Amino acid sequence: MKLIDSFLTYIRCELNYSVHTVSSYSYDLHQFLSFISPADSVQFDPKLVTASDIRAWVAACSRQGNSRRTIHRKVQSLRAFYHYLNRIDEAADNPAAEVTLARAPGRLPVVIREEETNQMLDHDFDRTDLIAYRNHLIVLLIYTTGLRRAEVVALRNADIDLNRNELKVLGKRNKERVIPFGEELRQAIIDYRQLRQDAGIDEAEHLLTRPNGLPLYPKIVHDVVTKTLADNVHATRHSPHVLRHSFATDMLNNGADLNAVQQLLGHNSLSTTQIYTHISYRDLKQNYQLAHPRAQKTN
Repeated sequence: MKLIDSFLTYIRCELNYSVHTVSSYSYDLHQFLSFISPADSVQFDPKLVTASDIRAWVAACSRQGNSRRTIHRKVQSLRAFYHYLNRIDEAADNPAAEVTLARAPGRLPVVIREEETNQMLDHDFDRTDLIAYRNHLIVLLIYTTGLRRAEVVALRNADIDLNRNELKVLGKRNKERVIPFGEELRQAIIDYRQLRQDAGIDEAEHLLTRPNGLPLYPKIVHDVVTKTLADNVHATRHSPHVLRHSFATDMLNNGADLNAVQQLLGHNSLSTTQIYTHISYRDLKQNYQLAHPRAQKTN
């Protein structure tokens, strides 16, 4: 449908939404289109859709086993689509805005215990092997800077200032931020670059590359981190984002200011970062219950 295609182009090119978000919106909107007009989607008229139609779709999604969180996203996709239609005068109102859903349950991020992370990063490996060192650098980079997977893939050598121990990141919606880092990461970058130079691929634009000098793709980063975590830590999930969560949580647990962590993570809203304070408080409460002599006392 042309209106959906136009909307997806708008959020991708003008709002700079991520590829993942655009794909999710596309899936949701085409699924709704199939539900509301299964016989002839070409003749679909968004002006005729009512809030009752959307509630019926929500009920159908629920019967199909979609989680409350997924249904929230689907309705949000419709709200965004109709907001766009209002903007270009293709619809007079936003029926999705009239649909109220029960609040999705909050979900705390999975994190790794600080001592486990330290043991994992201090684990010995073949420092003369280019791929082994690259994989170590991927894990160290995410944990010490909080980069997203896409930001790791996109990081260029020109973005790294080893004199100031800073790296420049172009995050979501082309929002730029500068992240400081420590001597451990600085030395790891120097050593990796030397190994890459010895292998004849020192002219690559990106910091992290494949053996042929071409940039990584996201699955490589995911697979490297997932395997490293699975082999070394006890966590219910293993992914680059778990390392990012651990970066934020360990920063807060060790006294970092919440606003500073927000800037380092590249969050637009402080409320997004505040979820990590719940994890910090959970750890604090567990420590109190274990350590205080009267914490377990009952009347």
